[in-house]
Amino acid sequence: MHIIVAAIGIIAGLYFFVMRAKNAAEMTHELLDVADDVRAAARRFGFRRNKAGHPVDAIEDANTAAATVATAYMELHGLPSEDMRADLIKSLQTELQVEKKDGEELLILGRWLMNECNGPSPAITRAARQLYKLTSGDIGPLMEILKSVSADPLSDQQRDALDEIRRAFRIRVS
Repeated sequence: MHIIVAAIGIIAGLYFFVMRAKNAAEMTHELLDVADDVRAAARRFGFRRNKAGHPVDAIEDANTAAATVATAYMELHGLPSEDMRADLIKSLQTELQVEKKDGEELLILGRWLMNECNGPSPAITRAARQLYKLTSGDIGPLMEILKSVSADPLSDQQRDALDEIRRAFRIRVS
């Protein structure tokens, strides 16, 4: 009898470890798919990372910088819902005159760049400065995009972010 119990225990242990290994393999494939999405978006927008510098400083496309600021701004209010993401994509389409697929890829690339900055607040600072350089100070489209994802009322972090964007664009408030 004790041999049967031991055999059942060994079989249960093997089953447990096999299921854990299977789940780990599935998770690895999902992570690789996410990495492929980021790589495809970066390649599509001509993003080239300079190994010596920060990835946000390597942005050469104003749309990518604007999407990074908007993504980070949206995440300051907490995890975004699907509706918020859809609103942001729609706003990117309208203000940046891109197709829906391009808007989705800008959102993916912007999120990755935000993560490279270690959070939304540092990403807003860096990406807003880069956007200022690329647009020579044209803040209009960015502000329209930010309106679409602003909380009502604005959170304290979003107010601070707007102040940081004003500083980056050298806008003085009287």
